[in-house]
Amino acid sequence: MGTHEEQDVARQRFDVADAVPLLLDAQGVVTSWTRDAQRLLNYAAAEVVGTRVTGLLTTEDAARLPELAERCRRDGGWAGLLTARRKDGRPVRVMVRVTPAVEPGGVAHWLVLVSDMADAGGWDMSRPVLEQMVNGSPVGIAIVDANLRFVWSNDALAKFGGGSPQDRLGLRMADIQPGIDTEAIEEQMRQVLATGRAVVGYEHVGRIRSAPHRETAHMMSFTRLDDDRGHPMGVYYTVVDVTERHRARQRLALLDRAGEHIGRTLDIVRTAQELADVAVPGFADYICVDLLESVLRGAEQAPGPLSDAHPVPLRRAGHQSVHPGTPEAVVEIGEVAAYVAGSPPIRSLTTGRSWREERLDPLAKEWATGIPGGREATFLELGLHSVIIVPIRARGVTLGVTTFFRRARQEPFDEDDLSLAEDLVSRAAVCVDNARRYTRERNAALVLQRSLLPHRLPEQNAVEVAACYRPADELTGLGGDWYDLIPLSGARVALVVGEVPGHGIDAAAAMGRLRTAVRTLAALDLPPEEVLAHLDDLVAQTAREEGVDPDGSDSGGVQVAGAGCVYVVYDPVDGQCSMAAAGHPAPAVVLPDGTVSFVDLPQGPPLGAGGLPFEAVELALAEGSTLALHTDGLLARGEDWAVDAGRDRLRRALERVAPSLDLRCRAVVDALVPDRPYDDVALLMARTRLLGEDQVADWDLPADPAIVADARKEAARQLAEWGLEEFAFTTELVVSELVTNAIRHADGPIRLRLIRESALICEVSDGGATAPHLRHPRTTDEGGRGLLLVSQFTQRWGTRFVPEGKVIWAEQSLTESPA
Repeated sequence: MGTHEEQDVARQRFDVADAVPLLLDAQGVVTSWTRDAQRLLNYAAAEVVGTRVTGLLTTEDAARLPELAERCRRDGGWAGLLTARRKDGRPVRVMVRVTPAVEPGGVAHWLVLVSDMADAGGWDMSRPVLEQMVNGSPVGIAIVDANLRFVWSNDALAKFGGGSPQDRLGLRMADIQPGIDTEAIEEQMRQVLATGRAVVGYEHVGRIRSAPHRETAHMMSFTRLDDDRGHPMGVYYTVVDVTERHRARQRLALLDRAGEHIGRTLDIVRTAQELADVAVPGFADYICVDLLESVLRGAEQAPGPLSDAHPVPLRRAGHQSVHPGTPEAVVEIGEVAAYVAGSPPIRSLTTGRSWREERLDPLAKEWATGIPGGREATFLELGLHSVIIVPIRARGVTLGVTTFFRRARQEPFDEDDLSLAEDLVSRAAVCVDNARRYTRERNAALVLQRSLLPHRLPEQNAVEVAACYRPADELTGLGGDWYDLIPLSGARVALVVGEVPGHGIDAAAAMGRLRTAVRTLAALDLPPEEVLAHLDDLVAQTAREEGVDPDGSDSGGVQVAGAGCVYVVYDPVDGQCSMAAAGHPAPAVVLPDGTVSFVDLPQGPPLGAGGLPFEAVELALAEGSTLALHTDGLLARGEDWAVDAGRDRLRRALERVAPSLDLRCRAVVDALVPDRPYDDVALLMARTRLLGEDQVADWDLPADPAIVADARKEAARQLAEWGLEEFAFTTELVVSELVTNAIRHADGPIRLRLIRESALICEVSDGGATAPHLRHPRTTDEGGRGLLLVSQFTQRWGTRFVPEGKVIWAEQSLTESPA
């Protein structure tokens, strides 16, 4: 031991009065012998004095004397346990304390105090007792004194490192096992010495010197040992190797983390990256996940392994490394991972079987060298030495491969690691396949959505228009809100915004049905309130046919019943605007000076609910005014939201100036709608225009057949002013037929109007309430060919009813040659 503390401990074990004194010279020769020594070892003084002390010890301890002598000279003494040999050959365990004794004249001697441990009240470490206790035990057992120095240990402890029992004696754990966290273990021992409470099941995880690449786990238990007077003498502890149990627990923990963190979204690339993130650094040092290009597109795969007859297109979907920036990666996320034909990743992909290599050839090239301009590196340069490749398969379909690498700091992959990697990838494969299926379904749903909403708004001269749509369902991108712009006769346009309750593909399909119905009714040129009335009847009838109660709460899915809609008609000739609403927010109006107001629009019931009739309002809009039609999702701020507060926010957003109407529309939505909207949002903004006086010409005509010729001449003169002489023949024909029909079949004043816009429009209005019908006359009929000729010579024609009667109109395209 050699320190003052050790001497104090030794002093606690026996009194000097009970010890047998011996005197040795500097060479270890016995120079003094006592009766107590003779009684202890049964040697007479004549038999011992003048002989070396090694003859009194067992062969094993006698061999230690040179080392002990050196420690005595270095530390000024020594104390510890030895086994002496009696004259009859029987061993006896003794506690020995050696101190220097200097006689007058400077002659050096050693005073040796020996205490029989068989009679001591403390340690009784006779070999037969210990051998009976630990013989054949696989459990490591040791005893340390109060200074945590080894007093005794069994042979089984040597397999945990630190040397043989004899090598441990008198040393602390840090002296013999410097590679492990001895401070934590000794802290447990100190707690046991201080409190007397045993510690059972303390697990220590680390790496031992004999296996520096392998993490080991030991289960340790500590118990305090007291002497006869209850004073703590040391600690008795046991050690059991629980590495396999520890590794099994780690595997289960890794699989639990995989189940928790992989597949949290339905994004394919993110799911692949989650697989890489979960397994680094706990299982591997570098991981790359490569998926088939078709998988990333959401395409359906054929069951079974892939064919290696043609190159297999793979793309990097995820990778992770213990080093920042993944320096081992040859390709980046999203790039093509062009593995060399016949390389292990390609074989694993095409065969559907995993592959493991405990030790990679350090000078072999990395496999992904088929990339044009890509860097080549050996596994030695990359620092990789062991690999597992597992195909990503789900539901009998191969989706890609996952490659796990370990660096030199870890032990090579074994069969248990391969099983774990396969379990890990199989769980992730289901998530990847779910994301692929979702991607396929979402792409199909988006195609449906795009087919139901306008691809682009039609060109016309009545308004400048911009629209923005943002669904609440960010996963599918589908919702029940819609917008539309429908060109009407007389250069007018219909602006429509509506919403169907619910989200997703059902709401999108219901929205498509409703939007188609609105466009069909708009073609009849009905006033807004009549369009909504017909739409309300249609929705109610559809609900009854489908067995759905429009007022019921249990509709069994998304239905058109309960939808909202606002329908606006704007006339650029006089700036008049009429509108009606069915359970829908009123539009906002931004005047040319930037003032924002909301139309005082009577609210009709939602479509299909029935009840009060719909009412329309009319207002005159100055040129440059902006109509903002929107769904209520633009005003919503969670479940509890107030209309007035939403309008105030919308007013402030509309007051902001933007370089263009399109940017202004997007800025309003960005300002009012969070990243994840509470409801679907649709916003349609239309800046009004007015046709100039040089674009419209009209005449009041008497109900006299003779006036038809004058009407033709006035029309021809007006076309000449507009530079449209080439359209004179067709226009005169249309004017002649329409004016003649009005004089012959209608009452009241007759009015002729020509409008030059994107098309040349001819309108004849009268006070009649009956619409003309196109018919095919027989060869013997003298009349009935007027409207037939009009339909043949014009692009389109029709009738719309106004409070004063009706208007018959016909359009000719100005971009095409006249018929």
